[in-house]
Amino acid sequence: MENKKLTMSDIAKMAGVGKSTVSRYFNGGYVKDETREKLKKIIDEYHYEPNAVAQSLKAKHSHMIGIVAPCLDSITSSRMLMAIDEYLKNSGYTTIIMNTNHNEIRELAFIEHLWRMNVDGIILLATTLTMTHQQIAAKLDIPILTVAQLFKGGISIIYDDYHAGYDVGEYGASMNHQNVLYLGVNQKDEAVGVQRKKGVLDALKDHQVKHVTVKETNFSFTDSRRIIHEYLTNHQPSLIICATDNIALACYKEIMERGLKIPDDISLIGFGGYEVSSLVTPSLCTIRYDNELAGQMAGKTMIQLIHKEPVAQTQLIGYQLIKGESVKKL
Repeated sequence: MENKKLTMSDIAKMAGVGKSTVSRYFNGGYVKDETREKLKKIIDEYHYEPNAVAQSLKAKHSHMIGIVAPCLDSITSSRMLMAIDEYLKNSGYTTIIMNTNHNEIRELAFIEHLWRMNVDGIILLATTLTMTHQQIAAKLDIPILTVAQLFKGGISIIYDDYHAGYDVGEYGASMNHQNVLYLGVNQKDEAVGVQRKKGVLDALKDHQVKHVTVKETNFSFTDSRRIIHEYLTNHQPSLIICATDNIALACYKEIMERGLKIPDDISLIGFGGYEVSSLVTPSLCTIRYDNELAGQMAGKTMIQLIHKEPVAQTQLIGYQLIKGESVKKL
């Protein structure tokens, strides 16, 4: 018999037992020692591996965790995903990662799809949380954990975006910058688009910075490059504060190609703490969040939720201001 055609029914016939006995064997149920040895011999001989998804549908616990991510090319997201995956693997769980590419409809569909796959829990790396998210979470009979966004009424692990933003704005003001551009993202993203922006603007206001302009882009390097290109055609702020390092690097590229110097002509600050931000010259001033810690906390919290252990409703991840070389004191 060819290995690829071997099924649980075939194994049952070869061992002279019922299919339910084979199912119990794979799911850790009771099987007589004599029968267990017979099944093991057949399985080893044919190198049979059960379909993990199909097997999980019959098991009380699948030991699979679903992860819904907005993208896979973000440095911060990939750091966190790797930390979550490593923590869960070391704890005996398999992860199923779904990439939404920032598509909210796809995100909601993936949550329901993972639930139908009988995962033990879902970790959502969210960019936007809506009433529909709350409705879906309320009807699920498995735990759902959101990371990077505050899920009201649910369990969340979030970054301290407001205070990080405030520290950045305060640092810019302390370097005597009075003409500042803040390049942010849509307010649908509560963490980056609202809290991070609010922190920066509150600090600039509290320190009486005279000229503050706010422009909106998205997380795309290309789109951010286009927007800053248009802005710099008629304006030259002394400092640009960007909602992410990716946006900051788009500004970095545009500034340099215009023949301007960082920080002599324009100072620049980002958020993210990417490795590349320290490799460019001059190195970028940025906020470094502990993405690896966030991933480990997410894995640990999800396992606690599965075991119905008490957890904090909201857990906060700290940050570090890395001053770099891209901000000049005026």
